[in-house]
Amino acid sequence: MGQLMTESHKSLSEDFDVSCYELDQLVEATIAARGVLGSRMTGGGFGGCTVTLVERAALADVVKEMDTIYSRKTGGKYRAQFYLAQPGNGARTFELAESMR
Repeated sequence: MGQLMTESHKSLSEDFDVSCYELDQLVEATIAARGVLGSRMTGGGFGGCTVTLVERAALADVVKEMDTIYSRKTGGKYRAQFYLAQPGNGARTFELAESMR
């Protein structure tokens, strides 16, 4: 999954030209970090953000490294912000109780 995410970002950036310098730098910084499985842009349009799969044990180190590298690559102009999340079961259908219809 991680490799597909990273390949998808490369395609979005190079084939469709819908990424930007900052997102490309953030993805590049993340995939170089130990414990990162993959990364790609999401929510483009206003600079967007990246979604990155990280091994749980490496999370704190990856966040610190990403922030340091990204700040350096953007000349200290930007600092990365992080929103931590865990994958869930995803969308699914379920039956409502008769009393809730």
